Amino acid sequence: MLANGHNPLCRPRVRQCGQAVAPAALAMLLWTGCARPGDPLIHQIVSDISEESIRTSVATLAAFGTRHTTSETEREDRGIGAARRWIKAEFDRYSAESGGRLQVEMQSYLQPADGRRIHRDVEIVNVVATLPGLDPVGSGRVYVVSGHYDSIPSDPADFTSEAPGANDDASGVAAVLELARVMSKHSFEATLVFAAVAGEEQGLYGSAHMAKKYKADGVNVAGMFTNDIIGNTLGGNGIRDTTHVRVFSEGVPVVESTQEERDLRLATGSENDSPARQLARFIDETADLYTPGFDVVLIYRRDRFLRGGDHTSFSKEGYTAVRFCEMNEDYTHQHQDVRLESGIQYGDLPYFVDYPYIAQVARVNAAALAALALAPAPPANLRVITAKLEYTTTLQWDPGFEADHAGYEVVWRATTSPIWEHSQMLGVQTGCKHPLSKDNYIFGVRSIDKTGHRSVVAYPRPSRD
Repeated sequence: MLANGHNPLCRPRVRQCGQAVAPAALAMLLWTGCARPGDPLIHQIVSDISEESIRTSVATLAAFGTRHTTSETEREDRGIGAARRWIKAEFDRYSAESGGRLQVEMQSYLQPADGRRIHRDVEIVNVVATLPGLDPVGSGRVYVVSGHYDSIPSDPADFTSEAPGANDDASGVAAVLELARVMSKHSFEATLVFAAVAGEEQGLYGSAHMAKKYKADGVNVAGMFTNDIIGNTLGGNGIRDTTHVRVFSEGVPVVESTQEERDLRLATGSENDSPARQLARFIDETADLYTPGFDVVLIYRRDRFLRGGDHTSFSKEGYTAVRFCEMNEDYTHQHQDVRLESGIQYGDLPYFVDYPYIAQVARVNAAALAALALAPAPPANLRVITAKLEYTTTLQWDPGFEADHAGYEVVWRATTSPIWEHSQMLGVQTGCKHPLSKDNYIFGVRSIDKTGHRSVVAYPRPSRD
């Protein structure tokens, strides 16, 4: 969203690119630029997110005292074992309410002691709830949203002291639970996975296991969100911000390692157009539409300095992943023993959590996940043709296979712009010759279905044919 409040895709259009949109597709024009009202289903999902449900989840998780990965597992009122059983019970309840469509599992493995933050062999358990997509083609695309339910005090190896972890990361788990509660009542084309992972504080162990398992099983994880530290609005810098959330995204993919890949990125100047950046831009545009007044701030980094998150585990497996995080952190309430020192209250306590804010972050997640899961896949094999010197831009791609696929939209921006600035509707053709030069602008293409849902933007690779 621009400073003047206008959608950047509402700027004046250039000449038509490709064939005109057929009259039968005029309904799609309601979704174009300024006139796009959004999907009523997504608006309903966003409005159903409950602050009170989130408050209850944070309070319950914090009341387990500590959720350290190597903490107590047998008691029902304390430790990580009690926490994961409660999370599973919540998912099971949502599953029953969905008629059994939400599939719940405990995903576990034995993690050997690492001589660093894990002092003994320990079972790492992820609690995972899957909502299968209904489209024969689209269900193969999987979107994962996670939070980590483990917590730590000041000493990462201390598994007995109080570590309520209200913000880090009961806030993220509460958001994921609420997303599962609301979204499992509806149907989507693609598959949604809601995950509470463990072992994050010891080295992203739970999410790494989950990502590697998906990779080994050939699962097409088309996008992954992690929500980690999304509950505080008053930063240690004294600034309170209740209307923005950061979304972190990597530039050059961590799996990009060959000289050919590096040379191609250098030649095309595409270091700001990784799949993660396109996903982050999609989240930003979706938030502008469905959560007006609560803005996404795009941070073009994988994460904060000296910190990490579970999205990195997915990035390392070649999946597209981003991180949600509050705007202003307070380090006195992260990874701290609960204590009063020099008049300052330390510790990650529920008292410091802003529940309306978590609900807003959850609404952004919900809108983006629903929009992704209802939309067709991005255009495959998108190329910008570089066979000869020319003053225009020629794009080509493969046809989509979803039954409700209706056409495409070409988008472009100045090479110095961080977000897409212009767009033009296309029909069902698999190519486009644009009057602007590929040397002067950055182009992308996204798919559109018959009801106007748009995919993430695909970025073209240069090709001579």
